[in-house]
Amino acid sequence: MNLTRGGPMSISRKAGLPYRYVKHQVDAVDKANLSYSYSLIEGGPLGVKLEKISYENKLVAAAGGGTLCKSSMKFYTIGDCVYTEEEIKALIQSTETVYKGVEAYLLANSDICN
Repeated sequence: MNLTRGGPMSISRKAGLPYRYVKHQVDAVDKANLSYSYSLIEGGPLGVKLEKISYENKLVAAAGGGTLCKSSMKFYTIGDCVYTEEEIKALIQSTETVYKGVEAYLLANSDICN
């Protein structure tokens, strides 16, 4: 996969992922700093209240070995819509479910990372 700024990427539902379909737009890729930012622009939780969600991810070395993904999310609401703390927690949890699904897939198929 060749990730370039502005390029769209669609993901269809895979086992263990919470949504049937999502489309992301790559905002930035910084290989030197192991960071990647993108926006969810279609599908998933978007619709009545949300226009898009932007994500910033940075890979860092974990203290005990391995790698951590530090991630932040920014929600762009439609109009004057307001999210409750419970709704925000649910959105964060669904994102964590996606990351855990991707992690499980990569661990089971480490040969694709070469």
